[in-house]
Amino acid sequence: MNTNATLVLDFEKNIVEIEAKIEGLKMLAKDEDVDIAHEVNRLQQKLEKQVRQSYANLTPWQKSQVARHPDRPHCLDYVHALIEDFTPLCGDRLFADDEAMVGGIGRFKNISVVVLGQEKGHDLETRMKHNFGMAKPEGYRKAQRLMDLADKFNMPVLAFVDTAGAYPGVEAEARGQAEAIAASIQKCLRIRVPLISIVIGEGGSGGAIAIATANRVLMLENSIYSVISPEGCASILWRSADKVKEATEALCLTAQDLKRFGVIDEIVKEPVGGAHRDPQTTINRVGEALLRNLKELLPLSGEELKKQRTEKFLAMGRNLPE
Repeated sequence: MNTNATLVLDFEKNIVEIEAKIEGLKMLAKDEDVDIAHEVNRLQQKLEKQVRQSYANLTPWQKSQVARHPDRPHCLDYVHALIEDFTPLCGDRLFADDEAMVGGIGRFKNISVVVLGQEKGHDLETRMKHNFGMAKPEGYRKAQRLMDLADKFNMPVLAFVDTAGAYPGVEAEARGQAEAIAASIQKCLRIRVPLISIVIGEGGSGGAIAIATANRVLMLENSIYSVISPEGCASILWRSADKVKEATEALCLTAQDLKRFGVIDEIVKEPVGGAHRDPQTTINRVGEALLRNLKELLPLSGEELKKQRTEKFLAMGRNLPE
């Protein structure tokens, strides 16, 4: 487990206290010649039990907090771990390069692929560089350019979704934000190669669906996917930030809700305690899920892939569970 998390969530306080005791004992053992193995083992068992209990029945709001945890692996973490010989491709050939939307070509398990994704960044410098994962129109036009490239050279597309939403600034609207998102969704539906998307943190509004209109849509266990943020929903419906928990419940934004509604195809299980506590295991599980789904899609023809994708999204909402 990662005991160096930079953010402590409210429901994790008991966990952190036990972790601090374990670290304290280890420091004591360095300074004095004492046998701490038995006590550390006891605390380790207590810690594992506490983590399982804390994460067994998370509320939607707690899941939203986990989905946004800054120590979760981000898009580039998956790219660097899973994609060999990754070559970034920049620019939309119209205006600029948007670093909130990263993309390029590489090899995934010896299969040539095009990779897309929103990158939030890990610290202040990289968050500013990537605009907190909120893409502008040039980001979505870059995504369209790379999907065209994938279509031309018959390469599957892997998309890592992690954004609070498209950038809402005036300059983005002036450059055609809505059109860029709509055109990106349309491009997703038209390409004749496998397209697999996975929500690795937040899937926010049109900014997410612009690259998530896919043959297979996966979500990490503690990720969220919704038409609006809980805070935005609370401010519109209740005109109060105090109602954020009620808004989260009403949005049905958890992976479990969306699987039940048929909006997503698969939930990728996270390690006990969330992806931020064991990033490498999370990345490995995502890689396994992507490979399994990709192998199922590769035998299909271009027309079959297009038809499956279109029918999948047309069917949404027709037979919702009670």
